[in-house]
Amino acid sequence: MAPSTASSRIRAGPLTLGESERHLIGSIVGSQPGPTLVITGGIHGNEPAGVLAAERVMPRLNELGAAIRGEIVFLRGNTRALARNVRYVDVDFNRQWTSATIAANSSHFSNTSEGVEQHELLIHLSDAIKRARGEIYFLDLHTTSAQGEAFATVGDTLRNRRFAMQFPVMIVLGLEEQIEGTLLEYLNNLGAITIGFEAGQHEALSSVDHHEAMIWNAVIASGNLAREQVVDLEHWQSVLRGAGRGSRVIEVRYRHSIGSGDNFIMEPGFRSFDPIKRGQLLARDRSGDITANESGLILMPLYQALGDDGFFLTRKVKRFWLTLSALLRRLRFGNFMHVLPGVRRDRLNTDVLVINTHIARLLPLQIFHLLGFRRLRWVENSLIVSRRAHDLVGPREIKLT
Repeated sequence: MAPSTASSRIRAGPLTLGESERHLIGSIVGSQPGPTLVITGGIHGNEPAGVLAAERVMPRLNELGAAIRGEIVFLRGNTRALARNVRYVDVDFNRQWTSATIAANSSHFSNTSEGVEQHELLIHLSDAIKRARGEIYFLDLHTTSAQGEAFATVGDTLRNRRFAMQFPVMIVLGLEEQIEGTLLEYLNNLGAITIGFEAGQHEALSSVDHHEAMIWNAVIASGNLAREQVVDLEHWQSVLRGAGRGSRVIEVRYRHSIGSGDNFIMEPGFRSFDPIKRGQLLARDRSGDITANESGLILMPLYQALGDDGFFLTRKVKRFWLTLSALLRRLRFGNFMHVLPGVRRDRLNTDVLVINTHIARLLPLQIFHLLGFRRLRWVENSLIVSRRAHDLVGPREIKLT
């Protein structure tokens, strides 16, 4: 089946189940032990393509049940927003996955629709993790408001990279580190191997095809199915290759965040991965023109009413730097960064470094990126950089908070 044209449109069907049961699309337990692969679609309610793709794939995977190792679980994300075809009802569901917010939503009587959704979805995630007898993989399916090529988003650990490199798609490093409270980040920090996939524009039928291709490739990459069991795997790999701009790696350099009162308006015509020049006009808000602070590639320009990410700026990462990064991490070079002038470890967390920019201002951030220190925040005159746990080896046990 050839991918549909981007001009075609999709709509989510009605959800008829009640309470937490409507999150579960289905699960398939194999006849042999193996990994657990959890796949979610519709974390944003105006992105139904991932759910529709999962509903396509489920019957065929059921036919292959005897050959499946471990378990494959399909979940809907924000079911109430999906039913209304809106991004969210009260608050952005993909910004709620922090320890503080989860604790606040621990009661079923949360005062937000997304708080209830989180309580319900955590039941299914927890059950799947408790049943797991091998490595846990997580695939989160998304779409974008703007037209553009498909791509995968990967938290920068070597375990995630090894998984992601098995997909014939463009890989974006550092995107999740720029955004607080995503489901991907939450599960990755607990020790799951995670990957996100942006399949194309929200309502394009081709986005469903791209998600279906991603799912078939994921069940092979995770080890739930042997390659020979998917007779049309070459077709689905071809669909993924055709969805993007080839297998290359780019990194996020800048995120332009926006607030509800900013009156942010993106300049028309941008698509993800369009080249832009330093100083080029990208958008406007109540303060005036917003121009590019460096040359590179634009990613996910905002062309919808809701959302707090105006756009991202990225650039290509050469294979040499990826190879060097992997080597330095295996040698645990990052454990010695605190000996550099102006750099010290955080007292409570060895994965966090505090950089005095008056002393260490000549240290390029690329050095820290090589070693996985991608999350940045400023506290007075200090730059706080942190890396993800479980870079090389996963935890003995994953426990949801």
